[in-house]
Amino acid sequence: MAGHSHWAGIKHKKGRQDKERSKIFSKLSREITVAAKLGAKDPDTNPRLRSAIQAAKESNMPKENITRAINKSELNNNENYLSLRYEGFGPSNTALIIETLTENKNRTASKIRTILQKNSGRMGETGSTSHLFYNCGVIQISKEKFSDDEILNIAIDLGAKDCKSKSEFHEIISEKEDFFKIKIALERKVDKFIYSGIEWRPLNYIEINNNDSKQIIINLLEELENNDDVQKIFINCKLK
Repeated sequence: MAGHSHWAGIKHKKGRQDKERSKIFSKLSREITVAAKLGAKDPDTNPRLRSAIQAAKESNMPKENITRAINKSELNNNENYLSLRYEGFGPSNTALIIETLTENKNRTASKIRTILQKNSGRMGETGSTSHLFYNCGVIQISKEKFSDDEILNIAIDLGAKDCKSKSEFHEIISEKEDFFKIKIALERKVDKFIYSGIEWRPLNYIEINNNDSKQIIINLLEELENNDDVQKIFINCKLK
């Protein structure tokens, strides 16, 4: 899953196939299971689980799949997943942040390194690309819910970092530390979000105009996303 990074927009334009949905559901299920295992089984008292369930619902994941993933947290007690972040570079010196959930960090690191090298990229050290992004909470709400002025006033009252009204939705940006607090407050006013999550947003974007470079980047992102351990991918480029 690439969250709502620029890669998500590229994928949306290409269209999702059934096998892509299956892959997404598998990753969402893993996050739900880990969230339930690390905290309470009740999403009302477990913010990470609540966010995981909401992300699953936003992707139209069946209710029985969500329940199964929560129940799975009580099984496989010897299977411990780690949330690990990898940083690297792609073609045209693009910067990547790759978030994973894995029970075998050596396997995951090896596979990510191989995928990057195969597609004109390379693995970076911790901190090599994260300074090119800012870590923030993102909440997108349908424009049918509030007017531009209303959502701006709500965002200011809640202490959000930024609020933008786009053509199809309102987008509220928060500091990472304030994300769950603001989200819970908004849930009292809105029954459903278009999207919500914690992201790495680029401070600046690199525009890729060369078709060959563009295709290599798309191939790289697709291979990363096809890796079962990869949960989210963020990249600082725009493909023209």
